[in-house]
Amino acid sequence: MSGGGPELKKALNQRQLTMIAMGGVIGAGLFVGSGTVIHDTGPGAFITYALCGVLIIMVMRMLAEMAVAQPSTGSFADYSRKALGDWAGFSVGWLYWYFWVIVVGFEAVAGAKVANFWLPDVPTWLLSLFLMLLMTGTNLISVSSFGEFEFWFAGIKVGAIIIFLICGGLFVFGIWPNATRDFSNLTQQGGFFPNGGAAITAGVVTVIFSMVGAEIATIAAAESDDPERAVSKAANSVITRIAIFFVGSIFLLSVILPWNSPDLAVSPYVAAFKQMGIPYADDVMNAVVLTAVLSCLNSGLYTASRMLFVLAARREAPASMVSVNSRGVPVVAILASSVVGFLAVIMAAISPDTVFSFLLNSSGAIILFVYLLIAISQIILRYRTDESTIKVKMWWFPGLSAATALGIILVLVQMGLTADVRIQLVLSLLSFGVVLILFFINKRRIARLPIRAEVEPTGDARRVLVLANQTLEADELISELDRIDASGKATYFVCVPASAVETGTAWTHGAVSVHDATVAAAQERLDRTLETLSAHQLDATGALGDYRPIRALQKAVQEFRPDQIVVVTLPASDSVWQRFEVVDRAAELGVPVTHVEAASLVAPV
Repeated sequence: MSGGGPELKKALNQRQLTMIAMGGVIGAGLFVGSGTVIHDTGPGAFITYALCGVLIIMVMRMLAEMAVAQPSTGSFADYSRKALGDWAGFSVGWLYWYFWVIVVGFEAVAGAKVANFWLPDVPTWLLSLFLMLLMTGTNLISVSSFGEFEFWFAGIKVGAIIIFLICGGLFVFGIWPNATRDFSNLTQQGGFFPNGGAAITAGVVTVIFSMVGAEIATIAAAESDDPERAVSKAANSVITRIAIFFVGSIFLLSVILPWNSPDLAVSPYVAAFKQMGIPYADDVMNAVVLTAVLSCLNSGLYTASRMLFVLAARREAPASMVSVNSRGVPVVAILASSVVGFLAVIMAAISPDTVFSFLLNSSGAIILFVYLLIAISQIILRYRTDESTIKVKMWWFPGLSAATALGIILVLVQMGLTADVRIQLVLSLLSFGVVLILFFINKRRIARLPIRAEVEPTGDARRVLVLANQTLEADELISELDRIDASGKATYFVCVPASAVETGTAWTHGAVSVHDATVAAAQERLDRTLETLSAHQLDATGALGDYRPIRALQKAVQEFRPDQIVVVTLPASDSVWQRFEVVDRAAELGVPVTHVEAASLVAPV
């Protein structure tokens, strides 16, 4: 791929974003896991959903405040970085990526088990791999294909819930054929909370995880024409979605079915439809659940790949993760994310009780860590931001923000006190610790990069190739060229790698407009440099190169045939080129290399 690669298109329209936002919180957990929550809590389970829904709504409101006040392509990873430091941005980015790639593998296995309803003789592992290939292919085709698939997946989920709400409402109010108005299931069989009032917290962990995904809309919004409006709209509409889709449907389930009905454990919605006398409920709801699983798999792969893009833009993942293909798709980031999903599927087949179980448990509480850091970041950034510039505000700040953070902590405490999920908290903390260790190892390694010795000028260079990017305007470059070309008769060729990371455009623009912004920024730097060299009466030409500096250098050497190469970098502590030994690798091309550190471009601490 030459240059920075084609643009990742702004291919998600408002129709798709609206449906992604609506369906983002509706996963297979609602259709299947809600039965367990009702059984453990009793008819009052809808209150548990309401409390968890309030927590999710608060997180989304805080996220919207930050996104609108300080637009960022990195979403919540960047807000954590700004509020708490690089360690927080690094941790949130990689933890969120890890969470979703494990979810992708889990959903592929779950979807295969649902498909076994119709294909009982086909091995689960084979169906899992097929679903992974299907959704990976969907994401690789184009951004719009992801949006269109997700539009219809989300539409089916939303449609199923709306149909249930209408039919269930008619049934409980006695308007349904052969039905009478009856709310007795709320109080019979032991009362509203038959297992005690404390049972209201029993299903909190399950319910929270069934609502995960609302924040995906803030990432997808970056690939729309109006990200600010899309983020704000998604945050505001999550209130209605949770209130109607979750609380409303769970209330109806509790009215239609006794809380201790054995049918709840299998599929509460199927049981409710059967209670209403609707035929083929098994087939219909299994199709809806499969759709919900595919939707989660599809959006999970999309989200993970975009988070890798952000990490690469911040120089915390390989720069190749920023590259996109001719259809505007970050192929490398998608494939890197799907590889983990494929590995999880394989582990589910050959080691379901050890490796696969470990992977699931090690990501179980990660999303709560991310939400907690979002809450803390919002509190810190709100105090740093001028109130007059904030268009979307968190309600009743700072009290409600602090209460939200405390609520998330209490959920984590609940996990620690619940035997069934305690291992998830422990292993997720281990995952967090590993990510922090990797951050500090990388930071320490950068600090220990060796200081390179100055190269004595030869004074007789005739063809000088200059490789640089953000360092092109450094005073040190002109000084070094004067040393190399003592006679002033050399010909110069300036190569600027068109890298979204090196130009900084991946930081400011992200995937949605990375190509055009990168080419424009790199070309502007090249033009200014050539003007500067011409002003010093130097014979200079130049061109943009591959986004990978060594590839760009290799091609320039082949075309220009220099007798001297000058590589300009930032000092070791700030230079990604030094981190990946670009200077040493340039020396392997068989041409004398002079390394210049542009210390004048680094702001004093």
